[in-house]
Amino acid sequence: MDNHLTEIEIKDFKCFKDFKADGFKRVNLIGGKNNVGKTAFMEACYVNVRALNIKSFIGALHGIKFMRENLNILAGENANSKKYIEQSNKIFTKSNVNLAFFEIEDMEGVKQYIFDFNKQYIKVNINDFSYETSDFENIDFIDNFGLSNNDIVSKYSAIQKKDEENFLNNILNKFDERITAFKVINETPQCQIGKNYFEITEFGDGTRHLISIVTALYSCENGYLFIDEIDNGIHYSKLDEIWTSILETSKKLNVQVFATTHSKECIESYARVAKKLYDKDIAFIELGKNKNNELDSIVMDSEMFLRHIDMGNEVRGW
Repeated sequence: MDNHLTEIEIKDFKCFKDFKADGFKRVNLIGGKNNVGKTAFMEACYVNVRALNIKSFIGALHGIKFMRENLNILAGENANSKKYIEQSNKIFTKSNVNLAFFEIEDMEGVKQYIFDFNKQYIKVNINDFSYETSDFENIDFIDNFGLSNNDIVSKYSAIQKKDEENFLNNILNKFDERITAFKVINETPQCQIGKNYFEITEFGDGTRHLISIVTALYSCENGYLFIDEIDNGIHYSKLDEIWTSILETSKKLNVQVFATTHSKECIESYARVAKKLYDKDIAFIELGKNKNNELDSIVMDSEMFLRHIDMGNEVRGW
């Protein structure tokens, strides 16, 4: 589809100094060693597709920093939008979809924010900057904690509008046979066991992560969904069901998906389900460091990826 990312260039963003990759498909799984930059890669892609205006761009910068810092925030630290933004000085991302550049200019005591979105050059004095943010309903990022209750409630409406509540119910039942239904009761997401409903906080992390993924897929129709640690809290025996849902739903709703994992079982499940569904609009992005100790990637299309898996080759970074 025309709106899908197929390539990206990243400069001066976290661990990425001068990085390029291409060959992305509708569904993309990212592998690599621990702390190599899998999440940062997704964050750069997320910032790029959100950079259509200042409020959305700032919302993306604030959002990814908030996700990284949420444990500290829960411990009592204040979320400081200005601090988050200024830690992102000199970001540059360029894709087939968008160009986004941000830097801070500080000359003779005058400090200004400079933005360049697809050659729309904007310069704002920090004293005049509002730090207001906005979101795109069909662009979402799920961290390894899953969505908040409020976000799940909001996104579940996209499933309800399509009268596909049973789709989520069936997936949940396959994931945990005790669960027979999902409902929002008194603005709280709950799952039914027997005749009673229980808040999803009563279940494991995997249940929240699964509900987050499915509800977000529906709310991201014709957009983008980024999922960190997609297999978090999910037993390896249930991964085929998750990947089947993602591949089928993303195709039906035209959602481009990027997800990270460090799990061999998750990678093998991804390959197995893609092969079973004859879905060739997938890619595997392997991140590693080249001989100059710089981040690099190998982007495998469906044929190359499945061949490597069938041969038993290691694809979790180098």
